Amino acid sequence: MSKRNYVIFTLLVNGLVPWGLYVWLSDYMSSLAALSIATMVPLLDNLVHLIKHRKLDAFGTLMLFTFLLTIVLVLLGGSEKILLVRESLITASVGLVFLGSLFFRRPIMYYLALRFIAQPNFAANWDYAYFRFVMRLMTFVWGLMLTMEAAVRVVMVYQLSTSSYLALSNFVLYGFIGAAVLWTVVYRRHSAAKLNQLKTNGV
Repeated sequence: MSKRNYVIFTLLVNGLVPWGLYVWLSDYMSSLAALSIATMVPLLDNLVHLIKHRKLDAFGTLMLFTFLLTIVLVLLGGSEKILLVRESLITASVGLVFLGSLFFRRPIMYYLALRFIAQPNFAANWDYAYFRFVMRLMTFVWGLMLTMEAAVRVVMVYQLSTSSYLALSNFVLYGFIGAAVLWTVVYRRHSAAKLNQLKTNGV
């Protein structure tokens, strides 16, 4: 399987397929039961990856974490406001995972990039201080954007009516995510060029 097809397969198995399965099953059973079944897809993919490579897959583990957290929050139930906050709690938790990974030897963005970037010598870039800085900065920006997005939407839940929140929340979500993606694309292009220059100069 080519790297491109591998990336597409990973996104489908750990993202689109579970959510699509959840949406489809929700018409025939409770949300909790549908979520539990959908969670089995990234769980099985993680188990296969663990058996094959003797290590956990960062992206699959992150997706599995969000599904399990969703199940926990569904079990907790709560008022209408709490149900609206639930999605933001998931986003905030993922953001905190990003920020928390900065305290480890290698941040989570490194492992996500390692999974998706089609460069056979990508791991060797860790020897460069500039590359390590880039991975940590990207991790910090994504963690900050996700937690900020969650904080804004939580405030919106308690400041706006339910109808107004539902009308505006997706604009906030996609606004923050879109800004993070755009920044990542631009910064990655800039940082890749600078890293190549450092390699050329033997720094």
